[in-house]
Amino acid sequence: MTIERNSQSNTQKVTAMPSNLTITVEKQHFSLQHVFRIARGAKTQADVVVVTISDNSHSGWSEAVPYARYQESLDSVIAQINTLSQAPLNTENITGLIASLPAGAARNALDCAWWDLQAKQKNTSVATLLELSPALPCITAQTLSIDSPEAMAKAVVALNNPPLVKVKLDNQDIILKMTAIAQAAPNSQFIVDANEAWTIEDLRHCCQQLKALNVVLIEQPLPAGQDQELINFTSPISLCADESCHTRAELDYLKNRYQVVNIKLDKTGGLTEAVLLAQAAKNQGFELMLGCMVGSSLAMAPIALLVNEAKFVDLDGPLLISTDRENGFEFNQGVMQPLSAKLWGGASNFAIF
Repeated sequence: MTIERNSQSNTQKVTAMPSNLTITVEKQHFSLQHVFRIARGAKTQADVVVVTISDNSHSGWSEAVPYARYQESLDSVIAQINTLSQAPLNTENITGLIASLPAGAARNALDCAWWDLQAKQKNTSVATLLELSPALPCITAQTLSIDSPEAMAKAVVALNNPPLVKVKLDNQDIILKMTAIAQAAPNSQFIVDANEAWTIEDLRHCCQQLKALNVVLIEQPLPAGQDQELINFTSPISLCADESCHTRAELDYLKNRYQVVNIKLDKTGGLTEAVLLAQAAKNQGFELMLGCMVGSSLAMAPIALLVNEAKFVDLDGPLLISTDRENGFEFNQGVMQPLSAKLWGGASNFAIF
């Protein structure tokens, strides 16, 4: 399996004058090891945007994943990034210009590349700049996409006794599939992710049975914006807001509906808001889950700085693609090791894979 790199015609350089920063935008594609199927559809490759910000001496980079659920595409995200060419771009104004973009993949790409560049300019790490303690090894969920009960049971066996498994489910054969999976991996714990596909009746019918099957979290059972029936709903399993939670602005809405919030960089619009959301959510009594879209280790790198703060980590994107980037995350029996600073977030310069 290989990573497809776009031709030179897909690389766009934005230089604002007067300026001492240059932004380069590139489309990249990662073939997946297997078809990845969730309630909304299936995919066979990850389409990502890679942004590099340079000051002629140092470069910072990042990866973002446009998501059709939020009306994003590779071209729309690149167009948003290119709006920064409308003003002079330098180290004094870039933070404000990035913040002016809406939360989403474009702002994420720019924000995380800027953090990486700042670390290199100051010969330090992003973790040090944010006053974060060094990330520790952590258990990450490993994801099963939707398939038949037999195929999903076979897939979980192939993971070799994983400590935590994320199971993608729609509203078909919920208990049948989870029973098959749980019997095939009796020592594992499970996160069930419905991706907005259930009704409140599905949740009421399934939640007690799912608890008996060692399910410890149910992620986004009802559609975002249509989850008012969760208000004061008593669930034996914690409920997690994913599509319902993008930034701090949603936290008041989420109260009395969810107990956990899933923080993803492509929803928050980057690491800056992710850190603030994590702090605010914990202060308001929510537990944290760290999630990702399907991408390489470069896309996971910034959010992985927060693993010490999270109850649940779901950053297995690099395990879903056929070939990861050089210096990517290392995984062993469901345990994710801290990232090498050679890829992102450290003082040294990088070489793009």
